[in-house]
Amino acid sequence: MKTLEEAELCFPQLLNSSCRKTMRPHSLSMLTYILMSSISLFTVTLNLLVIISISHFRQLHTPTNLLLLSLAVSDFFVGFLMFFNILLIDGCWLFGDLMCTLSVYLAYLITSASIGTMVLISVDRYVAICEPLHYANKVTQKRVQVCICLCWICSALLHSLLLMNNLEQPGRYNSCLGECVVVINYIAGLADLFFSFIGPVTVIIVLYMRVFVVAVTQARAMRSHIAALPLKCSVTVTANKSEMKAARNLGVIVVVFLLCICPFYFVSLTGQDTLSNVSSVAFVICLFYFNSCLNPVMYAFFYLWFRKSIKLIVTLKILQPGSYAANMM
Repeated sequence: MKTLEEAELCFPQLLNSSCRKTMRPHSLSMLTYILMSSISLFTVTLNLLVIISISHFRQLHTPTNLLLLSLAVSDFFVGFLMFFNILLIDGCWLFGDLMCTLSVYLAYLITSASIGTMVLISVDRYVAICEPLHYANKVTQKRVQVCICLCWICSALLHSLLLMNNLEQPGRYNSCLGECVVVINYIAGLADLFFSFIGPVTVIIVLYMRVFVVAVTQARAMRSHIAALPLKCSVTVTANKSEMKAARNLGVIVVVFLLCICPFYFVSLTGQDTLSNVSSVAFVICLFYFNSCLNPVMYAFFYLWFRKSIKLIVTLKILQPGSYAANMM
């Protein structure tokens, strides 16, 4: 039978080198496990539906939807990473130093790629609203695909450099077995803060402020044109309304994303040290994870095509020949 001291250790067989567990009431631990597991499962499932929908149905292969696909891929991986963090509830990391470093690296990579995708979404809406006549020429599928690839590649390279010491020698900053600690020096922390948060968020805010001003101006102009020339302007008005609705929907997604991701970087701004302990920042990471579950839920409210695709996937009609050509609008 284990002694009380052994029961409090992550690895009872290693008394001298094992970390101690974070002792919590059993009911609280079980509630946290169930809640986080449910969010993780919903995140993986819902984003998988988004990935299948946009990838399978030909009508959904638009530049804007490709950006949503990139966001869904990052959210999908967030759901998987959440399974690892569930095991950190009791303060013990059981997968070794290499997996600890890789999980933190992937968390940084996914966060950076998500923010980069949000910047691309903001640019997409800016061109659609502010330069509608040039949208088809400037925003093509090939250009969007190249931008998405560059976004992910740059994120991977940036955080490979920032976490180089940790990747070269995983677990070098751990004080005991069962701990998962990653240290980023002051300069690297500032670089990550600027390239992954301050810079992109500034671009997003500036672009959407410009979109908002132009949208209000266009709305006033449309009302004047409708009153004067209702028949001639009907097609143009419908097109403008469609673009503004898309801008509004994507704007909500961007705002919710920023509200969920900002706390982590606010901690980085206000904190004095550069130590990133996965267990100690569980709340802000979980808030980011919850956003990954919210995104596909918002798609279901905002986009008819997503609701239609879910029905086709759940009823297995997606397996029928020629289903990729179905009308989703």
